Amino acid sequence: MSSQVNINVDASKTTGVQEHLWRYIGYDECNYSYIPEGIELLNKFAALDDAPYYFRTHFMFCTGNCHGTYKFGSTNIYWENENGEAVYDFTYYDKIIDSFISTGNKPFVELGFMPMDLVDTSYLRPVEGNWDRYNQYKETGWTCPPKDYGKWHDFIGVLVSHLVEKYGADEVKTWYFELWNEPDIFYWSGTAAEYCKLFDYTEHAAHEALPELRLSGPAVTGIFEGGRAQKFFRFFLEHCKEGTNYCTQEKGTRLDFITFHVKGGGFPFEMHAPKAVPSVESLVHQVKLGLDAIVEYGYQDREVVLSEADPDGWAAGGIYDNANMIFRNTEYYATYVASTYEKIDQLCERYGIKVRPLAWAFMFPGERCFEGTRTFTTQGIDKAVFNMFKIYGSLGNEKLTFTSDGAEKLDFLTEPDIGKKDHSRYTGEGEETDVSGFAVRGKNNETQIVIYSHNNDRDKQDDHEITVTVDGLGSTEATVTHYRIDAEHSNPYAEWVRQGKPLFPKGEQYDAIKARDGLEKYEEDRTVAVKDGKAELKFTLPAHGVSYLVIR
Repeated sequence: MSSQVNINVDASKTTGVQEHLWRYIGYDECNYSYIPEGIELLNKFAALDDAPYYFRTHFMFCTGNCHGTYKFGSTNIYWENENGEAVYDFTYYDKIIDSFISTGNKPFVELGFMPMDLVDTSYLRPVEGNWDRYNQYKETGWTCPPKDYGKWHDFIGVLVSHLVEKYGADEVKTWYFELWNEPDIFYWSGTAAEYCKLFDYTEHAAHEALPELRLSGPAVTGIFEGGRAQKFFRFFLEHCKEGTNYCTQEKGTRLDFITFHVKGGGFPFEMHAPKAVPSVESLVHQVKLGLDAIVEYGYQDREVVLSEADPDGWAAGGIYDNANMIFRNTEYYATYVASTYEKIDQLCERYGIKVRPLAWAFMFPGERCFEGTRTFTTQGIDKAVFNMFKIYGSLGNEKLTFTSDGAEKLDFLTEPDIGKKDHSRYTGEGEETDVSGFAVRGKNNETQIVIYSHNNDRDKQDDHEITVTVDGLGSTEATVTHYRIDAEHSNPYAEWVRQGKPLFPKGEQYDAIKARDGLEKYEEDRTVAVKDGKAELKFTLPAHGVSYLVIR
């Protein structure tokens, strides 16, 4: 069944600045940064018109063999000699930072996790022998508080000083720094108070070394009403505002910007999982709850980075772990990003707070083609979601008037149960499709219009007849270029299916799939008449699709 959606754009009316809030990317495996496949993807982001992009990775302080594996990484940056004295080795740490800088991107520096020789072993059960100690460290040791906060303080000071010496203060002060990751769950074995203590010592040491450095916390998990993350988040903000600083004994702690995470659902390991999908509304409501707390504690002048903002919570899981991960291979992932980011942008305006979502996705070397992991590429093939970022990267900075009578309003934010919903078995069935977007003025004065259609139900098949009326055009005719992401455009997954779903395609088979991984046109460029400054465009958009119109 088709329905009519009317969209109006006024190319003559600028409504403000279009923040490029999407320029933030992250992943667990820090050692993937400098391998050939990692460098290839970093270069792809750096090639986007609005680069640099900021990259955040886990495990940057961890002890190990400096070889990336699923959900772990290491640099051996810190160890202690037989006299208990700190020894620093920046070899692999620098490789990771260099991979960002050399490709034209920037680091989003996560300060964590705990080096093996700094672990407070009182949080662990007693073990003997090198194997048992290291296995225990890889399991839980890296989540522990430090055995000596003074040594941690010195470590942070040495690190920041090293970065300033190597890259220059003017460069480092443009980066983002964040303490730890999700300390409200298993990533932190200490209490909320102990995290605040770690933050205080970190803040003092970092700003002592570079006063202009931007430091944040607490990077908690998704915020739900009455949940652990919400309580931890409020505890941290209260401490920074009014608490006694553990390091200086003075009131409060400097907080340069604020981070927390938002996810649209969760898909655990389940071999024969029944259908489930992520929820746009749940993710956006988590953003609202976080912003409410920020306003309550008087931090609304701070920038906010949603340092993981994703449809779900397990990046390394794929379709062989849970069949519901299939959406990551398809156009659905692109339309989910388009819908959530557009609503986050609305919240930016509503709260007067700059909010930046960070997509926790990268690549996995050696995976089967279209494994279903949360990635931008698979075996070097750009997935549909990366084409969404290609669209984003090409956009200008002047926001234009845009309205759609098919847009989902933010009324769901006031639903009484939205903050408590368990979406683990949520299917999205019966929901209306959201058809909306935004428009900007391009760098060469062209009109750029992004229109997405998204339904949380990945099986939804409805089409929409779109009529776009563009006013404020100053000539008698205009050229229209129409790009599309959907099941058959800018979507190499469809070609992979046609090729028989080869796990490791090669030769002509690989070439055929790779040939479909760019941003493709929906139709040939065409000229449209402009009457009284107004032009009208008509086309069909499926339930999961993005149209990108460039009018010159």
